[in-house]
Amino acid sequence: MGLKTLRDKIDALDRKIVKLLNSRTRIILNIAKEKRKSGKNIYVPERESQILRRISSFTHGPLNKEALKEIYRQIMSSSLQLEKSLRIAYMGPEASFSNLAALKKFGSQVGYASCASIADVFLEVERGSADYGVVPIENSIEGAVTYTLDVLVDSDLKICSQIILEVTHNLLSNCAKGKIKKIYSNPNVFGQCRGWLKENFPSAEQVEVSSTTRAAEAASKEKNSACIASLLAAEAYKLRVAASHIEDSPNNITRFFVIGKISAGKTGHDKTSILFSIKDRVGALHDMLMPFKKNKINLTKIESRPSKKKAWDYYFFVDLKGHKDEPGVAKALLELENKCKFLKILGSYPIEE
Repeated sequence: MGLKTLRDKIDALDRKIVKLLNSRTRIILNIAKEKRKSGKNIYVPERESQILRRISSFTHGPLNKEALKEIYRQIMSSSLQLEKSLRIAYMGPEASFSNLAALKKFGSQVGYASCASIADVFLEVERGSADYGVVPIENSIEGAVTYTLDVLVDSDLKICSQIILEVTHNLLSNCAKGKIKKIYSNPNVFGQCRGWLKENFPSAEQVEVSSTTRAAEAASKEKNSACIASLLAAEAYKLRVAASHIEDSPNNITRFFVIGKISAGKTGHDKTSILFSIKDRVGALHDMLMPFKKNKINLTKIESRPSKKKAWDYYFFVDLKGHKDEPGVAKALLELENKCKFLKILGSYPIEE
């Protein structure tokens, strides 16, 4: 079979694919009308999760599951924008890791708003200037992003989805490696590259800034300086990659929350995040965790934070498997509520694999 014949087959398939995509989009627009009639949200995290799981089961190669998900991410991004002009708030300037996480979840077709801080992301969503917000919650090396935890205590917003982003760090500069005297980056990023920096740039001054994008901006304007940032930042600020994959751990993953005004519905593959405070007595925390053991609920994370209202008073943040509306989870949460001083369900959301 000749090259021209093969290309003709591709052209014929492309025509069919475009026709099918437009047919799918017309159905999406009808769904949007039904959602508006019933007052339902346009973005439905549980439906998104179900679609991605289902299409992953369709492929048996040569196109792999991750590639297929990326294709569908853009298809769904285009559909969302046709249904409603969504606006997503994220922390940091364009090309920050929060921006990358937001793009991974919502695709390139929706609108984005950069915010100076985590608190500003919450504020944008609370006052309706953005439909959803993307905030970092923990890194596999550096641990919890404590400021996000603190803001969640007082906010009425819910966690409705999560994003798992594999993070790779790069040393970017406009000068030769041997001339670098100053390196800019975010404090968490410096922590994730501590060993590499000690070995390769023990004498370079480390300058902390609010985001990796701010670091790239500074390095692009200053002689004999560099930054640790993403490849997207290198492109945006016209910096050369002096060294890539400089993170100390090859399994460097950051988890982000998508925050909105409602939680997601059940998918059967869900996680719930809660926070509670306890009375200061011996064995109190043990007693609080017993309802989960009794109802066979698996806890995947527990983190404590000072309440900042009273000395030695703490909030406990817990992630558990299951949806808040599942009978076993609901029963365990009711038992916990009867035992603790304060309980807040931060949200249930699909587990991202």
